[in-house]
Amino acid sequence: MKGRLIVAANSAWNIVNFRAGLIRGLQKAGYEVIVAAPRDLASDVRMAELEVEEVDILLDRSGRNPLADARLFLAYRRLMRQIRPQAFLGFTIKPNIYGCLAARSLGVPAIANVSGLGTAFANRSWLSNFVSSLYRVALKKAQVFFQNPDDQREFVDHGIVSEAPARILPGSGVDLERFSPVSLPEGGPIFLLVARLLVDKGVREFVAAAREVRTEFPEARFQLLGPTDDDNPTAITGRELDRWVSEGVVEYLGVADDVRAAMGAATVIVLPSFYREGVPRSLLEGGAMGRPLIATDSPGCRELVVEKEGGIACEPRDVSSLANAMRRIIGMTAAEREQMGQAARRLIEERFSEERVVEAYLAALAGIAAEADAVG
Repeated sequence: MKGRLIVAANSAWNIVNFRAGLIRGLQKAGYEVIVAAPRDLASDVRMAELEVEEVDILLDRSGRNPLADARLFLAYRRLMRQIRPQAFLGFTIKPNIYGCLAARSLGVPAIANVSGLGTAFANRSWLSNFVSSLYRVALKKAQVFFQNPDDQREFVDHGIVSEAPARILPGSGVDLERFSPVSLPEGGPIFLLVARLLVDKGVREFVAAAREVRTEFPEARFQLLGPTDDDNPTAITGRELDRWVSEGVVEYLGVADDVRAAMGAATVIVLPSFYREGVPRSLLEGGAMGRPLIATDSPGCRELVVEKEGGIACEPRDVSSLANAMRRIIGMTAAEREQMGQAARRLIEERFSEERVVEAYLAALAGIAAEADAVG
């Protein structure tokens, strides 16, 4: 065994949905993985399949209570003193900050994955300035992976990290065998948005564009797939969602651990997000399945659609721009849509495979091991 690693995120759901491939790759390379995340009964079965030791960590994802965050720091510190890991691998804001701070206090090497900047960095404010200050201290000794160049540039320009240790990853990566191409469905186009149902994900813009486009093309269908997130201040309410469904403007498909069936039945994957994404998983998976993409020209999304043959870019918060992108898809022939989906698949294969993510982590861990051997 090469050593023990602590992998931490803000939820067990995040681990089983976004980090499972990485964990399997680390295990295959000989590492023992301990997952530190708030336990989620809905994710227990999939977590058990990963064959990892799971440590339940109390973490309030959107809370701003300094005492709760201090307890989180101490919880990470206690765990690291007990485990003595070869490295700490952080994902999402609070594990990146408080986990890396705890690692630094004990001399444990840390690798932080900045998988998007989220709501805190949507606008420059006291909150973004405060989070920047915390990141600046926490990441001082850490290796840092970013998922898009916009986030990297922002951290470097604001002096949060230096340019040397900051590297770009191809998002969370996607399993190219599990998400394999499927022929596009026949009939009227189906536009599918897969995301947590948050205002910042562009859900309202999607619904408004659907309402506009349906008046011209009643055969078009518009679907939402993803959980409501009551703990998030920008969550779409159940009442609002029910109103849209009753109106007939969208179909709500609920929540699915495996999104492949819904994506396979869809014509286009849409994400009109103005949230500070890393590289959105839904676009990676949709592109891997050979689906044309519609996404905003914004950090994390633009890498998949701007000046690419596999998708169409629209402007953030712009219903007309999104509706026009939908009209372009509707105006295409079936063959043209198929070609666009094939181009999306090629892009994912070339730049965003899960294998590339695993290789990057193994290289970083090999560097940590070599440095430890040199010191020893």
